[in-house]
Amino acid sequence: MSVDANVLIYERIREELTGGKGIRLAIKDGYDKAYSAIIDANVTTLLTGIILYTFGTGPIKGFATTLIIGILTSLFSAIFITRLIISRRLRKNKEIKFSTKLTEGAFKNTNIDFIGKRKKFYILSGIIILLGMGSLVTKGLNYGVDFVGGRSYVVRFDDSVDNEKLRSELTTVFVDNDGLKYAPQVKTFGDDNQVKITTKYMIDDNTNDADEVVEAKLKEGLVKMQMDYEVMSSQKVGPTIADDIKDAAVWSVFFSLLIIFLYILIRFRKWQFSVGAVIALFHDILFVISAFAFANLFGISYEIDQVFIAAMLTIIGYSINDTVVVFDRIRENMGIKAGSDLIPVVNESINKTISRTLITSMTTFIVVLVLFLFGGASLSGFSFALLIGIIVGTYSSVFIATPIVVDLYTENN
Repeated sequence: MSVDANVLIYERIREELTGGKGIRLAIKDGYDKAYSAIIDANVTTLLTGIILYTFGTGPIKGFATTLIIGILTSLFSAIFITRLIISRRLRKNKEIKFSTKLTEGAFKNTNIDFIGKRKKFYILSGIIILLGMGSLVTKGLNYGVDFVGGRSYVVRFDDSVDNEKLRSELTTVFVDNDGLKYAPQVKTFGDDNQVKITTKYMIDDNTNDADEVVEAKLKEGLVKMQMDYEVMSSQKVGPTIADDIKDAAVWSVFFSLLIIFLYILIRFRKWQFSVGAVIALFHDILFVISAFAFANLFGISYEIDQVFIAAMLTIIGYSINDTVVVFDRIRENMGIKAGSDLIPVVNESINKTISRTLITSMTTFIVVLVLFLFGGASLSGFSFALLIGIIVGTYSSVFIATPIVVDLYTENN
């Protein structure tokens, strides 16, 4: 996601060059005009990172810390380091290009009537979300240990162990009478030959021998590793802890949306922008939940756990980043063309930013796709959520958030 600031700058420079400015003036004006969008987009993402840090625990707090540091360092790199490098090349009279022959004319003369098609996309989104909610009622979601509780075991092997292989072997034995498999969490716990295994298999069974049955299944799976092992300790994670995590998840999403609403209201001085952004974020959240419900309906089960909450907040940050960039251009053009009809100004703003939107989305999508394909089973749910989130976040910025602003603005003026 850190590439976005660079893309914003280079796209503005390309616009200045297209307008006939020389390379030095184009670079100066490109940086100056990109600052507003960069700051607004990154501050909104930073706010979600802070919320995630405040309400998260354990690895989620670590993820939030990485996200916050990443935003600050990428901002510094995009604004200062790249400009130093470009300025140095200019002083040495070296050639600097911001496009190739293949991309030079791309998206230059786009004139798509995005706003005119808004009702079709409202209907499309409504149908998909309704079908997703239907799947949610029919099949539900696969809640992980974080939300329903489970049993946790610390196991020590005589040598280092492959966590993904161990997780796969245990999944084949943690199977209920209906054939449903329960993939456990397997994490290195201390040395690389010691792991913590947590499973929700038979968590709702309160009979006296449930603990013995689960431990017997655990040992059945451990034997398949063909390594000497010792179960060091066991613990049952109760519903109280799970309920606390649920509450923290709900509050983190709520406060993220509230703070984003207030920030956009302060920066853009029009409540229509805040409402459009927050409705689009609700849309994105429902879209991702619908995708998980669809997957579960067709037998592809991704767990809903703390990592899923981290993914949802990351999607909120990514989506609002995308939306703010479009809003920033609308605000700029509304100032330049004061008194003009709103719809042509909005359409022009979307068309002007569509190149940046697609470049950022494609680069981010490729990285997350690699994570989805090669990140292992433990990250599959997280990366699946991000894949859907990138697609729907890009879509909602253009076809949901911005049209809602237009509709609200038209009704109140």
